[in-house]
Order: sequence, then structure tokens, then C-alpha cells
Amino acid sequence: MYTLQRYILMALDPVHIGTGGYRLGRVDLSIVREPGTNLPKIPGTSLAGAARSYAAMRYEKQRCAGQGQNELSKNGHCGLPTCPICYTFGSIKGTEGGNSGRVNIADAQLLLFPVHSLAGPVWVSTVDRVKEAGFTVTAPNMERGEFATTLPGWDKPINLGWLLLKLNQGEISIAPPISLQAWDALSERLVLVDDSLFSQIVNSNLEVRTSVSIDPLTGAAKEGALFTYEAIPRATWLWSDVVEDDYSSGEKPWPVSKKFNGKKDKAGELLGETWKKPLDVVKSGLTLAEYLGIGGMGTRGFGRLKVVGDWEVSHG
Repeated sequence: MYTLQRYILMALDPVHIGTGGYRLGRVDLSIVREPGTNLPKIPGTSLAGAARSYAAMRYEKQRCAGQGQNELSKNGHCGLPTCPICYTFGSIKGTEGGNSGRVNIADAQLLLFPVHSLAGPVWVSTVDRVKEAGFTVTAPNMERGEFATTLPGWDKPINLGWLLLKLNQGEISIAPPISLQAWDALSERLVLVDDSLFSQIVNSNLEVRTSVSIDPLTGAAKEGALFTYEAIPRATWLWSDVVEDDYSSGEKPWPVSKKFNGKKDKAGELLGETWKKPLDVVKSGLTLAEYLGIGGMGTRGFGRLKVVGDWEVSHG
């Protein structure tokens, strides 16, 4: 029994998911990219780690966050089949082994990328990318160097960073499968381009910041400690799939009896909120990313990510 749930996410802050080291190039600290397209992404491991940690906070099961591999610590995973965190994301309990989780969280891929232009801010994507995310799209066939747009009354070329593109005046419409938060604010500021240009546009318009370490003795900038890092910019839209693979048979372990008032597991531990399926737990964790963020540079105003909509794609 599986359910495929799709989430649409919007970056409220720049998001930096680093590759784990310095490199020679345009920036010192680069972000994770798809090898084939060179497009930035948010790895599913980053989403899953944040979702587990934040869900553990919401369900008041903090001991079940993280890896839980210290068998001598009271903060390790409880491993109970009635625990929403351990049941959803899996558990490890010392030498006793562990249990696999019931959800698979995919990488978050770029959907709509914000770029400054002569028309002001626009959100750029491609026909195939928007269709793959489940949107209904009507657009003309475009050659490399052309664009189509929902900008009302726009009838001239447009610049996207350093690129100047020619308008294709064919009819265009883009509609999400469900109502999405903030969609009305950008539905008339969308630009579609050829797939061959999208990577160039994105990588030319990533946010790049320069920082320097402070010498604690002098309070001034530390010599030789200047570094740069890049991030997915604020207002970027992404999409990610979450598959609930609930392979357990028989009576479900979550509390459904009035005896537990919907708030305690069968071990009597207080839960912060109720749940009926693993997808409820995932969503409760991802919702907190709107306030607590994911990825690096969180103390520098990076990382907040908001769920603007989700829907069931298929089940079986």
C-alpha cells in the first residue's frame, strides 16, 4: 500500500545546502546540484532530517530525533511501534537493530526561479518542468533565445540577467492542480524558456554573499578569513514527492481509541498532536521549516522554507 504525495515549497529566505567543503571557482562554498543538469536542488536527506527533527518537537518526542545510536543514553530512539517518529522515519536502538521508516522523501527540484528583469521580478521555468510538477500548461513551441510570458500586455524582448530573449507571442496559460498559497501574486509574472537556457539563467542569478570571520580580540575582520558562498534565492518555488510505503499488516499502531484521547501512544507517552498516518507526521515536520529553516547559515537569516500546497498524486 503506497501513497504518493506532492509538496510545493517556497523559499522565504535564501537556502544554502552545502557540498561539504571549499573549492576553487566562483564561490568558496557551493551548493548541491544535479550532476546532469547542473541545477541546484535540496536533497531529500536534508528535507527528511529537518522533517524528523521538527516532527519530534511537535509530537514532544525529542528523544526520537536524530540518529539515536547511543544505547546508553536516555535520549536514544524509543523504537516503539506506536511512536509517530520511529514508525514514520525508522529507528535504531543500540545492538538490538532497528526498523525501516514508512516514508521516502525525494529531492526538491526547482519549479519557478525568481529573476530581476526590465519588467521587474519574474519567475522563470520551462514547459516540461512545470508539467512534470503536475501543472496544466498551454504554451507555444519556443526556439532557443525565445520566451513566452503571462505578463499582461508585454510585447517586447526581456532580459533575464545578462540574457536578452525575444518574445514568442503564442498563447500561454499555467494552472496548478490545487489552490496554492501566494499563487495569485506571481501567476501573471511567469516566464517560460527553452530547457537549454534554464540552467544558465539559474546559475547566473543565484544569490552570492561574502562574509568574513571576526577576530574576537580586536572585534575587526580577521585577516585572510574572507569567504563567499551561494544560495538558492528567496521566493524560489520547488517541488518534492513523498511516498508513504506503509507495508505493515494487521492493526495499525497509532492511537485511535478514545481510551488514549488521541494524544497518547500505547506506552502512555504524551504526544503534542494526533496522527493517523505517516504522511501526517511528515507534514507536521515540514510545516515548522517555515520558522526554523533547513540547511546551513541558519543564524545568518538563511533556510526558511514554506509549504504552499500539497496533494495526493496517486496511491495503490
